Formats: sequence, structure tokens, C-alpha cells
Amino acid sequence: MDTHCSLETIVLEKLESLINNNSQAAAVFSNPNYRASPVQILAQIARGNCYSDVNSLARTISRRRRRITDWERGDLIGKGSFASVYKGYSNEDKLFFAAKGVSLNEHRHICHLENEIAVLKRLHHENIIQYYGTERGEEMLYIFLELVSHGTLEQAYKNCRFKQSQVSHYTRQILLGLKYLHSCKVVHGDLKCANILVTELGRVKLADFGLSKSMEDHSQCLKLGLGSPFWMAPEVAKLKRVGYGFPSDIWSLGCTVTELSTRKHPHYNARDAFNLDRAIRSGKGPVVPDYLSDTLKDFINQCLQPDPNQRPTAADLLAHPFVNESSCAQPDLTELLLLF
Repeated sequence: MDTHCSLETIVLEKLESLINNNSQAAAVFSNPNYRASPVQILAQIARGNCYSDVNSLARTISRRRRRITDWERGDLIGKGSFASVYKGYSNEDKLFFAAKGVSLNEHRHICHLENEIAVLKRLHHENIIQYYGTERGEEMLYIFLELVSHGTLEQAYKNCRFKQSQVSHYTRQILLGLKYLHSCKVVHGDLKCANILVTELGRVKLADFGLSKSMEDHSQCLKLGLGSPFWMAPEVAKLKRVGYGFPSDIWSLGCTVTELSTRKHPHYNARDAFNLDRAIRSGKGPVVPDYLSDTLKDFINQCLQPDPNQRPTAADLLAHPFVNESSCAQPDLTELLLLF
């Protein structure tokens, strides 16, 4: 099969709904570079020649995200602490998506979902779950999201043991998502394997932004909003709520990488919830097993610095030797086009 022909077919099929819709076609073809050669540009980026420009290309080519207005709700595919997730089907583009819904009677849960909507609607990155819109009905509020069919990293590590190179591969992608998130002045607030999805091509997507916070007035200090205890940074757990920012996500990343490496939730030498809370507030991180490699232990320990000011940034950690043990493969063209 001719590679170029197959790429061209995929491109044209994926963009068909854009090209055939007059209002959208004007936006798509307004860029002279795209008008000249859409297939060559997309194929070049998909092959990795200029993949770093994928987000600006997505904004240029597709002036709007996928929008869902005519849809059907399918089976329940997941249930979280405050929302239920259903498989949805769009009657417009004939594609499936995830519909995350909360009853309008659950006022506290509605606040979480509305917060997630406010955060996700301004994000666009290959390692962050894609947002497609919302719908408020008579009984439910729904947020429409990219459907990631292979579950969470937690489900993945329960099914198989990852080699260190695989942990490195996933960690690099998480860091790329965090770097972008922090550049958008957003703190995730609840990073853990259960909140990270995996595509069939092995690409991870940060998800569950219900506890995320936007930085206000360019300050790196946030107040209120707590994540999961085992992954919680000391500055978040402290009773005085001293405020927290980007470094709290780095602490949670250290706990998440420990979780991914050991196939269990971060372990603290604490007998009960009271002692767990006291250990976290004192700055003690989870147990880092001796059997992990020195490079991996160093990465985790850098993330788990008690002083948030001493923790490296996501950008810093992308240069760590552990993260570069396994390079992330560039996505193929089919995956790339899912961004549009």
C-alpha cells in the first residue's frame, strides 16, 4: 500500500465534516499554508518532523473544537466520586465520546463539574483529555469529553507489571501534560494513576480536573480544594492551608511514579488515617523501595522534596536521565487528527 495515499485518505476522511460544512470550511481554508497542502503539512507533523508545532497547527486548521448537540446516551462506563460517565454517540459526526454527568440536585458535585468545564474549555494538548462541550438538561449537567477506551493507568498496572522503560515512557508524557498545564496557569490538584487515561496507542491523557485551580493574578498560591490523601503534598495537607501551587503537582507526580513502579498506592508507615495525615503534613513522603534503580529513586526523591520551593518544575524534570531512558514515540497520523 502506498503510504502517502493512505495518509491522504485518512486526512480527507477526518476533515470531511469540516470541509463539507460551509461555516467551518471558511475557517479551515482561511490559512494559505493549509489551503496549499493540508495533507503534506499534517503528514510531516505526524512523522515527527515538526511535531512540536502540533498545538498551533490545531488552532490554525480547526478554529473550533468538535461540538456535540445531537447525541444519544449509551451504557454506563465508569463512576467516580462525584460523577457518572456514559458512552455517548454523536448523530452529527457518527463518532463516540464520553459523557460525564452529574444530577442537578447534587449542588456540591455540580460545582466540581462546572470547575472542570471552566478549566478544560481553554486547554488543548495531546496529553490532556479533550473537551467537546456541555449540555444542561432538566435533570443532569453533562460535560462531553474525548473517549479513551483503554482505561486508566491504575487499571493498566493492575493487569501487568511495567518495565522501567515503560514507566519512563509514561512519566515523560505526564510531564509534557503538566508542563503545558502549568504554562496555562493551571494546577491539576489530584494527580494519580486513577486520573490518567491511556489510549490504545499508549498515549496518556491527564483527566479528572474537578479539583483543578487556575492561578489568580499570576500568583503561585492557591487555597482550598484537596486531592487524594496518599498523593497529597505537605503544603496542601497542612491545617493552616498555607496555599499551594505548581509544586504540589510535582509532589503528586512523585507519588504517582512510585505507584506506577510498585503497582500499589503510595505506602506510608502510618497505622491509621490520623498518623497518615500527620506524616504527610510533616513532609514525609511515601516509602520508596530499595529495589528501584538509583536513577528512578533519584527522580522520585527530587519530586518529594518537603520544601515546595526546592522541587524541580515539570520542565526541569523533562531533562532528568530517568525520563530520557525511553523516548516517546510520535503519534501516527490517525492519532494526531483526533486533536482537531
